[in-house]
Amino acid sequence: MAEITAGLVKELRERSGVGMMECKKALVENNGDIEAAMEWLRKNGLAKADKKADRVAAEGLIAVASKPGHAFLVEVNSETDFSSRNEGFIQFTKDVANVGLESGAADIDTLKATKLGDTTVEEGAKALTLTIGEKFDVRRMARVANDGPIGAYSHGGRIGVLVALKGGSEELAKGIAMHVAAMNPKFIKVEDVPADFLEKEKEIELSKMSDKEKAKPADILDKIVSGKVNKILAEATLVGQQYVLDQDVTVAEALKKGGAEIVAVQRLAVGEGIEKVVDDFAAEVMKQAGLA
Repeated sequence: MAEITAGLVKELRERSGVGMMECKKALVENNGDIEAAMEWLRKNGLAKADKKADRVAAEGLIAVASKPGHAFLVEVNSETDFSSRNEGFIQFTKDVANVGLESGAADIDTLKATKLGDTTVEEGAKALTLTIGEKFDVRRMARVANDGPIGAYSHGGRIGVLVALKGGSEELAKGIAMHVAAMNPKFIKVEDVPADFLEKEKEIELSKMSDKEKAKPADILDKIVSGKVNKILAEATLVGQQYVLDQDVTVAEALKKGGAEIVAVQRLAVGEGIEKVVDDFAAEVMKQAGLA
């Protein structure tokens, strides 16, 4: 039998996306022939898909779909940025967005169970895993329905934003969506800011002040702190920010000029909240060998 070297296992692992032990087994079964081992892994694709379940999918794409009165966002994750550029993955993500828009699915589990061609969205993701060799996860979705204008914007497939307005125009809604994509405001307006956020910011501003400043009369000190916090609120709230498409006005002023009010905002960015794992092949070898 041909010698199964660590380098050979690594090469097959990088080509197939399959775990080290599975790659070693495939090479043993095929006398070290890497092409035959690749074919063996593909023939055992169902087992491969199952073994991907604990892998971290933190890359991927955001797809947007819209029609009059409705718009939809979906995040589909992949393990690597490289696979997220695969044409099959790109088309799958677009298809899921269109299915989500038309089906009216209210949550991610319902979306996964929705028919996509001859199968379901979830089964489609598994089929993609078998084809490309990575874990794919239909992770999050968002939708808005509105009688007024809706702005739907995707920034390179990495960020997706939906903005619904009362009054105004679709052009303005799209502009606000672009602003949200760029600035990612924490809140829409001051009324949405939790009291504990305000108190924490006040504490932080007070802690920055010198003893001399803190010695000022209480009413003056309160005005100083309030002024600093108000500046923070302007930066943290959508309506308080300078409008990225017109730096001479705030978003609130742009909305007023357009005769519009914000009804809803949805924003998804690829990988938010996922802890990314750096794959260390050497560490994995040591672990398998009982040396780590």
